Formats: sequence, structure tokens, C-alpha cells
Amino acid sequence: MDTRSRLVRALATPVLFCRQANRLYHRRLGLRECNDAGTDPFEADWDTLVVLDACRYDMFERRSTLPGDLERRRSRASTTVEFLRANVDGRDLRDTVYVTANPQLHQHRESIRAEFADIVDIWSGEGWSEEHGTVLPETMTEAALRANEEYPNKRLVVHYMQPHYPFVGSETDFDGGDFTDPEATEENVWVQLLQGRLDVDREAVWELYDANLDRALPHVERLLREFDGKTVVTADHGNMVGERAFPIPFREWGHPRGVYTPELVDVPWLVHEDGPRRTVDASAPAAASESLDDDVVADRLRDLGYAE
Repeated sequence: MDTRSRLVRALATPVLFCRQANRLYHRRLGLRECNDAGTDPFEADWDTLVVLDACRYDMFERRSTLPGDLERRRSRASTTVEFLRANVDGRDLRDTVYVTANPQLHQHRESIRAEFADIVDIWSGEGWSEEHGTVLPETMTEAALRANEEYPNKRLVVHYMQPHYPFVGSETDFDGGDFTDPEATEENVWVQLLQGRLDVDREAVWELYDANLDRALPHVERLLREFDGKTVVTADHGNMVGERAFPIPFREWGHPRGVYTPELVDVPWLVHEDGPRRTVDASAPAAASESLDDDVVADRLRDLGYAE
């Protein structure tokens, strides 16, 4: 979205001015491009990095029974694009294969130069669920197991879409529409809540958000059981569910870029070790990215609730 379009949106929705003011505060008036106090996950020691999209630390702590040692870490980002730009751009990651349900790296491939050994876009083909408007967690686990067999000497990043919107783990309806259905509205639930166009209890929203994580956790647990070595489960960023932002204390929803409240950057860091470590080979050249139809990418992002 260009600057003029953003201005038009902000004029129509004054709360966006408040969000922009908070962004300027958190980004020190543009002097920093990310949350530089956060952890660089690619500097850490692991064989497999599982990324749960938009999973808050407090949410994971409440809902997860995954085996391992859990601690709180801070992300360098409040959106997936920021996460990729802060941690991947310009980096030699030929020792790593990125298996992803999220189209953002492909969408921003011209500005985020990621030199992975391979990028496996599960969202681009049969892995995409037209019914749910996302990649289901069981699909991601199967894809990760295949990648593990194909690349036994590479580190793996497995980027699940859940608990990010759309909600696939609950049948809860809101008054005025079923927001478990990606066809029910052109704008996702977070946008409608931010703009005051949806009147629901925060508890009802939390029920959907929690259920999305619950839907994914058994499939992540299967991955932990079947993978040898050291696996870390984390998130690219969190999500706000009606908490007060700062310094302007309005109720914030979703995960706006460049805002680094605890709800947005406090993420889980669960370490699970079992079996022999992986012997990693970084000698293979980076794979060329597949060329995909721009309309397909746009449709996928729209289904996942990303504003154009």
C-alpha cells in the first residue's frame, strides 16, 4: 500500500493516526528498522526451528503441554515481513531449508534476499486449503517430515501459519457474521475490531485465538516426536487482543508493524532435545525461487487477513 492510500485510510479511521504515532515512538522516529533488543533466532543452536505464526508467549505458556524447556524471548519484529527482513535479509543460510505456510517471503522476494538452501512454499499448491483459507497444521507437519528426509544434512525452519488468522480451530460465531469463515467478510476480525465495527467480548475473541493454537499443537508435538536432534519452538511475533497500546493508550488489535509492546514481541522459546544431532552441510548452492502467479499470491495473503 502506498503513502497516499495509507493517508486516505487514516483519515477515514482516526485510530490509525494513533497507531502511527505509537509506531514512531517504538521505532525511535524511524531510527531503527526493527526491535533491536530482540533475539536473532538464526544465531541460536538448533537443528529444527519451528515458527508458530503470531503466537504470544503468555498464550503458549497457558495452552502448550509440549515437552521441553520453555523460556520467554523477545522477537525483533511485530509482523512476519519485519521478522524476515530483520533476521533473513542478506544472510547466507545455505545450511538451512525454509518450509513455510506463509507467502510473505515470496511476496517480498525482491526486497528480502534470502539465500536458503531451498524454500519450500507449501501455500503455493495442493498444501493450501481452499475450505479454510490457510495451510492446515497437519499439512505442514507432513511437509516438514518430507523435507527432513530430502535434506538430512540441512537445518530446517518449519513455519506454521497457526495461531494466525483465519480461525480454523473453533466454531464460535460472532453476532453479525461467522468469522471462522474467510468468505464472510473482506476484512479480517482484527481490522474490524480496531475500527470499532465489531462489538464482541474479548473473551470470545480469545476463545477463537486459543483454539487456533490448540489446533496446531498436536501436529507440532508429532514433529518433536519424530525429529532427532535439537528442536526449538518459537514465534515470529505475537498479537494484541484489545490490550492498551502505548504511549497512546487506545485498544489495539492484531499485529501492526513497528510496534513493540510485550504482547507483540514476547514469544516462546521451547527447547526440546532427543536423539543425535544433525550433521549440517552448507556447501550446496541456494535454490532458485519458483515463479508464481502474482494473483495467486495476492489471493493467499487476502485469505490470511493481510491488508492490501
